[in-house]
Amino acid sequence: MMNQNISPKEIVAELDRYIIGQQAAKKSVAVALRNRYRRLQLEEEMQQEVTPKNILMIGPTGVGKTEIARRLAKIVQAPFVKVEATKFTEVGYVGRDVESMVRDLVEHAIQIVRKEQFSRVRIRAEKKANRRLAKVLVPGIRKEQKKAVNPYEQMMSMFNQVQQPEEVKEELTDDIRSNRQSIYEQLEQGLLDAREVTIEIDEPKTTAPSMNNGLEQMGIDLNETLGALKPRKKIERTVTVKEARELLIQEESSKMVNDSDIHSEALRLAESSGIIFIDEIDKITSKSQQSGEVSREGVQRDILPIVEGSQVNTKYGVIHTDHILFIASGAFHLSKPSDLIPELQGRFPIRVELDDLTAEDFVKILKEPNNALVKQYIALLGTEGVKITFTLESLERIAELAFQVNRDTDNIGARRLHTILEKLLEDLLFEASEIQLAEITITEAYVDEKLAEIVKNEDLSRYIL
Repeated sequence: MMNQNISPKEIVAELDRYIIGQQAAKKSVAVALRNRYRRLQLEEEMQQEVTPKNILMIGPTGVGKTEIARRLAKIVQAPFVKVEATKFTEVGYVGRDVESMVRDLVEHAIQIVRKEQFSRVRIRAEKKANRRLAKVLVPGIRKEQKKAVNPYEQMMSMFNQVQQPEEVKEELTDDIRSNRQSIYEQLEQGLLDAREVTIEIDEPKTTAPSMNNGLEQMGIDLNETLGALKPRKKIERTVTVKEARELLIQEESSKMVNDSDIHSEALRLAESSGIIFIDEIDKITSKSQQSGEVSREGVQRDILPIVEGSQVNTKYGVIHTDHILFIASGAFHLSKPSDLIPELQGRFPIRVELDDLTAEDFVKILKEPNNALVKQYIALLGTEGVKITFTLESLERIAELAFQVNRDTDNIGARRLHTILEKLLEDLLFEASEIQLAEITITEAYVDEKLAEIVKNEDLSRYIL
C-alpha cells in the first residue's frame, strides 16, 4: 500500500512539481520520510528505539508550509491530518482535547485502508452488483409469504427481521432466466449505463457530531452502540444504471471485507506512517497570550505527551504515538520558538526557516506547478468555449503587483495571487457564458487597466486585494 521506498531526491523532485522554492524545508521533510523507510529495515528491537525527528517550520503565511506537509503525505499515501493549535483547550476547559488529533488521524487511516481493501474485491463486487441489477430489471414472480400463526412465531419473525432483512422469495421461469442472463451480459458490457432504474439499498450511516468525548476517550462509540440496537433501514433510489452499479458495488464490497481487519491494519498504519501537522503553534506560546485567555501553556503541556509518545484510546482500539511524525509550523511574528516550553522545543529537533516569496517566485508559481493558478483559470474558462492566454509580461506584472501589495499591506504570501487573479478576471468570468468561442490574450496593458489604480490606492488595496 505504502510507496515508502523512494529516495529523498525523488521526494524533493515530486514536491517541486507543486511548490516553488523552499528547498531547505523540502530537504528536511524528505530526509524525515526516508528515515521511516530505513527504520522499517532494522531489526524489531532497534525499530522501537528509533523515533521520528519532528520538524518545526518557521515562516510567514502563504509560503508553502501546509502544502509541503500535505503533498508529502500524498506521495506515500500516508494518513495525514492538519490541526490548528489554537483550536485546543487545556484539560478541564470546554473545547477540543489534544488527543482528538490522533483520533482524527486514525479515521483517515481507516478511509485509506477501506479504500484499498475495496479495490481488492471490486471485480467480485461488480459481478454481484450486476446480478442484483439484472434481478431488478427482470423481476421474478413473487411468492406469497407464509404468515406467522401464533404470537411466539410472530415475535421470532420480528426478531429475525431486526437481525437481517427478509429476502423476497420469487419463482423463475425459463423466459425470466434467459432474459436475466441477456440483461446481465449487457450490464457487463456497459450497454445499459444511461437507463434509469429504482434500486433498494441500505440507508447510509450518519455520524452525529461527537458530544461524548469522555466515552470516546474510553474507546466507546455511542453512535455505533445505539445503531446496533435498531435494524438497518432500506431506502429506494432512482438513478441511472451506472450510478446504481457504483452504489451496489460499495454495498457488496462492505460485505466482503472484515471491519476488524480494517481497524487493526489502520491502527498499525497510523502508528508507523501517520503524519500530524500542527499549524499556528506560535499562537500558544506565552508571549502571544493575552489577558483573559485560557492558559496556552497548559495546551503545550497537553500536546507534549502525545509528541513524546503515549497511548491514546480510540473507538477502534489503542494507538501508540511513538512513531507518528509531527510537523509543527508558525509565523512567529510576535514570539520566538524559544518561547515554547523547553520540553516541547526538544521534541522538534529539526528547525527549518521558510523564505519570503519574491516577485520572481510569484512568476514561477503562476506558470510552473502542475496546479498553477493560471492553468486552473484557463481550464475553467475553456469549459465555456473561451480560450485565454497570458503573455509572459502580463504574468510578470501580476507577480510584481502581488509582491507590491504584500509589501505595502499584510504579507499573505502566494495567497495574494488568488485575490489578484480573481479581481483581474472578474468581468471575464462573469461574461464568459455569453461569449461564443472567443480567444482572448491577457496582456500587461490589460493587467494595468484592471488593477493598477487599485494597487496605487493603499486603502483600496486593503479592502479589495
